Amino acid sequence: MARANLSTEAVVDLAVGLVDEDGSAGLTLAKVAAAAGVSSPSLYKHVANLAELRTLVSARVAGELADAVKTAGVGRAGEDAIGACMHAWRDYARARPHRYAALIQRPEPHTGKAAQPLLESVFAVLRGLDLAEDDLVHATRCLRAAVHGFAILEADGGFGLPESIDDSFALMVDMVVASVRSRT
Repeated sequence: MARANLSTEAVVDLAVGLVDEDGSAGLTLAKVAAAAGVSSPSLYKHVANLAELRTLVSARVAGELADAVKTAGVGRAGEDAIGACMHAWRDYARARPHRYAALIQRPEPHTGKAAQPLLESVFAVLRGLDLAEDDLVHATRCLRAAVHGFAILEADGGFGLPESIDDSFALMVDMVVASVRSRT
C-alpha cells in the first residue's frame, strides 16, 4: 500500500537520508521504497528511475551548498567574501561527506541547471572584485577546483602528513585570493 503523502520531494528526502547513512553508492530504489513503506514500483509515480533520483539528490545538494556559499558571502566583500565562501564550501563537505559525494560533478546538459544557483553564488562573490567576464569564469573554475579537490582529499583521508590540515586550507585560500586579486 502506497504512503498517502508520498511525493517526489518526499522520495528525495528519503534518498538523501539514505545517502547520509550509507553513501551514494548504496542508494537503490528498493532501499528508498522500503524506507517509504511502499513497493519499488510505487516510486515510479514520483521518479522515472535511479538515475533520475540521483540527479534529484544532486540537485538538492547543489542547492544546499549554494545556500551555504551565498550565506557566507552576505555582508562581506572582496577577498573576505572569497575566503568565507571557500570555508563554507569546505564546512558543508566536512559536515555532510556522503551527501557532498553525491553531488554530480559533470551534470548532463538537461540537468546542469541544478548547479546554476551554486555557480551564481560564486559569481556573485567574485563580481565584487570587478573582474572581466572571462576572468570571472576562470576564477570560478579555479575556486571550485581548489575547494572541491581539497574537500574530497580531506574526506578520503588523503592528507597523511602531520602538519595542520586547517593551516593547509588557510594557505590554499590565501593562494586562491592572491591569484584572483592578480587578475583585477
